[in-house]
Amino acid sequence: MDNSANFGKKVFFLYPHSVIQEDLVDHIVQNEFEVYLISNHNRLPSILKKFPNSILFINIDTRLKESEWEQYVRRIMNDPATKDVQIGILTYTEDKELAKKYLMDIMVPGGYIQLKLGLKESTKIILKTLIANEARGKRRFVRAICPTNTVNEFNVGIHEKMYSGYIKDISSAGMACYFYDTVDLPPKTVLERMQLKLRRRIVMVNGIIAGTRQDKDGIIYVILFSSYVSADAKQKITSFVHKTLQSDMDRLLGEPDTR
Repeated sequence: MDNSANFGKKVFFLYPHSVIQEDLVDHIVQNEFEVYLISNHNRLPSILKKFPNSILFINIDTRLKESEWEQYVRRIMNDPATKDVQIGILTYTEDKELAKKYLMDIMVPGGYIQLKLGLKESTKIILKTLIANEARGKRRFVRAICPTNTVNEFNVGIHEKMYSGYIKDISSAGMACYFYDTVDLPPKTVLERMQLKLRRRIVMVNGIIAGTRQDKDGIIYVILFSSYVSADAKQKITSFVHKTLQSDMDRLLGEPDTR
């Protein structure tokens, strides 16, 4: 079951315009929304059935004729398995009749956004739509489980000795991790100048031990990052989270992972 009330909603952009891929998505990701870029309209409905409370923005300026996009939108809205998907339309076309059709006749719940308004205004409208549809749910931060096929490690100096380990999952608020060596770090232990290696990108953060738990692989340390994490570090972490989740979604869609 897609429990969006607790974990937020997935936000899909189907065939996003270049301005969205390059700039707008980064703004949305930095605002802690779970965003995916999709380039296969045929396979997308099967994904929407897995996540029926998702939000979907469709670029109707490419791939299909306008009449075909209308049929595509209607099929998603009329299918009992995907009827709760919140669809919004993205276009550069200045056509009042087209806007009227999607807003008044088809009644897409996610709005009709004219990208000619500019990046700043378009981002503002999309963010307002996501907030109105409670896309974050009760979750404040988007988290990703780190892939096992890439190096995602950390190291930190404690009592004049360097320790290292690997990251299990991470968000811009903190991470769960394992130390390679045996350590005994009680809650509230401050960790300064931790170096994270996320897909070969180096991120420097400070943190504090929030607690531990045991699993089959050992002791998991839960570390909360300091509230004054730099903007650059936050951007790198949220970008890593987005790319990791995107890779997982690409595998579900059967798309090659090029990230």
